Amino acid sequence: MTQPDIPPSMGSTAEAAKLRIVTMVERGALKPGERLGAERDLAATLGVSRSTLRQALASLEAEGVIRRVPGRGGGTFIAPTKVDRDLSRIVGVPALLRDQGFTAGSRVVSVGVTVAGPDAADALGLAPDDFVVDLVRIRLADGSPISLEHARFPAELVPGLPEHDISGSIYELIDSAYGLRPAEALEHIEVVAASPLEASILSVPLGAPLLSITRRTQDQQGRTFEYSRDLFRSDRMRITVRVQGAPSTESARLRGRRVELVAPAD
Repeated sequence: MTQPDIPPSMGSTAEAAKLRIVTMVERGALKPGERLGAERDLAATLGVSRSTLRQALASLEAEGVIRRVPGRGGGTFIAPTKVDRDLSRIVGVPALLRDQGFTAGSRVVSVGVTVAGPDAADALGLAPDDFVVDLVRIRLADGSPISLEHARFPAELVPGLPEHDISGSIYELIDSAYGLRPAEALEHIEVVAASPLEASILSVPLGAPLLSITRRTQDQQGRTFEYSRDLFRSDRMRITVRVQGAPSTESARLRGRRVELVAPAD
């Protein structure tokens, strides 16, 4: 960190130190993933005491601007840029990432044809012993895991899907190969705690909050062709909901999606 990149002093309070760090991030003097220096050096650079700096860093960590990694080789880092998930659009993760300047990638964990089972059958309007294509992938943003997705599709609507290249956008693939295009989606969102396996896959601490998005997607003919559950890292994701007011009564009715965030049980 060089002195010319430091914004002019705005006082010596914790709030002022916090604002100066945020300004450096916004100006690009501090980049996502960059490690901050030792507390003593950073406090001297910002012209504050170490106790004041710690207050500023605690506030920045709570707001997701920085993240602290414990242990040898750890430290305080500028948090990666968050991905904005606009619930007003039906869009696959690759397109979502590309639109925001990220490099999208994926790792296929498993894919195959299996019986639907009760949950998928109910969601897809199938019998429990009907067949579905079961797909599990890890989605990457700039090479880092951002979500774990588990999607199921009625096998009769997507015959031979496992033989295709499924490393990219599944929506683009099933549109071009099967003529299935998403027209409407029903999504339920809740906050869940990362299990040991999920924590390992997504590189988060055990029990870290994840955004669970369960989705049923229909095509233009009203056929439900996808039932999926995506687990997103909450420190890398921001949810946007667009609503429209109807100015007809005193209590305007809002049109849009209803989003419920449910905290994990203790």
